Amino acid sequence: MSSPSKRREMDLMKLMMSDYKVEMINDGMQEFYVDFHGPSESPYQGGVWRIRVELPDAYPYKSPSIGFMNKIYHPNVDEMSGSVCLDVINQTWSPMFDLVNVFEVFLPQLLLYPNPSDPLNGEAAALMMRDRAAYELRVKEYCEKYAKAEDIGAAAEDKSSDEEELSEDESDSGDDQVAGKADP
Repeated sequence: MSSPSKRREMDLMKLMMSDYKVEMINDGMQEFYVDFHGPSESPYQGGVWRIRVELPDAYPYKSPSIGFMNKIYHPNVDEMSGSVCLDVINQTWSPMFDLVNVFEVFLPQLLLYPNPSDPLNGEAAALMMRDRAAYELRVKEYCEKYAKAEDIGAAAEDKSSDEEELSEDESDSGDDQVAGKADP
């Protein structure tokens, strides 16, 4: 059992050293959150989701459990629970994959290429097949409403609002000086 444990530690460290924000849920290394940004040039661009990852005892021989914590409009993600219907993760997982693959390949592919014929969200699947433009508009509305950086953690929201107030005070005095020099 030492090999899966070492592999879990290595994969988690590799993920933490990448560009993803990782937050441990408790003292163990089996449950954590990862902040995931929607792929560029997609209706999900600009969205940020907190993904809950649970590693089974048999990881990497058994796939991680992945779920969206904030709402996303997608045919293959259950809107209420955030559960992901992702064949690569759930059925064809291989120990050759690691956690970085989940966030750099599997989830972006899921968002870029939804499969409406195997839906967890029937409404999203039906809308996607009936009217692609309306589907993409709904995706963008969900991104605006539920997938902003401040939606995934109150601590991040408090910090950013403090920084905004500080920068506004500084910019006010700077604007007066610039405005004074620009007039003559």
